[in-house]
Amino acid sequence: MIEIILLFIFLAFLFHYLKFLNSVKRGLTLLNQPKIKNHAFFPSVSVIIPFRNEEENIIKNLVSLENQDYPHNKFEVIYVDDDSTDQSHDLLTRKVSSINRQVIKVPEGFSPNSRKKRAIRYGIEHSEGDIIVGTDADCLYNKAWLSTLISTFDKNTGFVSAPVSFIAMNGLFERIQQLEFGGLVLTGAGLIGNGTPIICNAANIAYRREVFNRVKGFTDNLDLSSGDDEFLMQKIFQETEWGVKFCLSSDAVVKTNPNKTMSQFYQQRKRWASKGFFYKNKKLIFKLVGIFFFYLSLIVQLILGMVYNSIFLISFLASMGAKMFLEFNILRSGSGLVFEKIKLLDFVIAELIHPFYIIISGLSGVRGNFIWKDRKLKR
Repeated sequence: MIEIILLFIFLAFLFHYLKFLNSVKRGLTLLNQPKIKNHAFFPSVSVIIPFRNEEENIIKNLVSLENQDYPHNKFEVIYVDDDSTDQSHDLLTRKVSSINRQVIKVPEGFSPNSRKKRAIRYGIEHSEGDIIVGTDADCLYNKAWLSTLISTFDKNTGFVSAPVSFIAMNGLFERIQQLEFGGLVLTGAGLIGNGTPIICNAANIAYRREVFNRVKGFTDNLDLSSGDDEFLMQKIFQETEWGVKFCLSSDAVVKTNPNKTMSQFYQQRKRWASKGFFYKNKKLIFKLVGIFFFYLSLIVQLILGMVYNSIFLISFLASMGAKMFLEFNILRSGSGLVFEKIKLLDFVIAELIHPFYIIISGLSGVRGNFIWKDRKLKR
């Protein structure tokens, strides 16, 4: 009898997760293809780039921005130094020569607990553009990035999310990260296409200044170090009539580096997981908890199948098979956008690791302690 009850519970979690994947897949098919750029539409843009200890990347980032095909008199770039301890600030100061490129430093005592959000907020306060573009100092862009991103806006759009991809590397660890990260990007895109925006990536977002001011920016979550992207997108969608769109174009892809070590990967995922319980939408939290328990059920089924009853091993294989089938189909839709090609062996390895890392990072994220940019943070 206990076996039947457990199997029904596991089946319920599986159904919940497959329903979620189907909604992502359906949302991806509903996304509009990028329109032809409207060359008469050039609103003023402020690109805000918070940085801390990015001396290895920041000049390449600047050069990449200088090569944009967007009219240079219509966009400004504001680098905001969030207490760097390396040569990032000096390198930028010596290199920046245009009047529309600024390097500013967050003053001591300015929203000290909010970290990255305080840098973005300080940058916005010193900017003038009608549209705010958020990205990171370790990113690279093709020359049509900014114009493609901005062309996604129409008169009803308040927030735009766009793709982020890793710079291709040959190591297995980097390739698995690329698959996992690409899956997150596609999930965010599908949820936006399905009318339920939940996740996005701060390395490639844009929003109207008037909408940012209307929802009062980050004022209700300044005590959380993460979530400058997702909290804002969710508030705009839930609290205003403005729409949220995803820019489905290879020209809009931002390139960044994967984590170099397992420790960096763990700290990053723990930081991302730490904000989930602070979403305002309680139904959303319930859905995410259900997904967490699906992953937990996979591990439980595997253990029960090995030490208690082989029927749970069968249920584990069936659940993993259904999960892998749908996730592979979602990932295939990202070929040419967030990665070039899916290697089947990499996919299988990533799938076998996936449940364990989700459980570990999820539980660790609840505690909220992590290291980010060489700083120990509570959340």
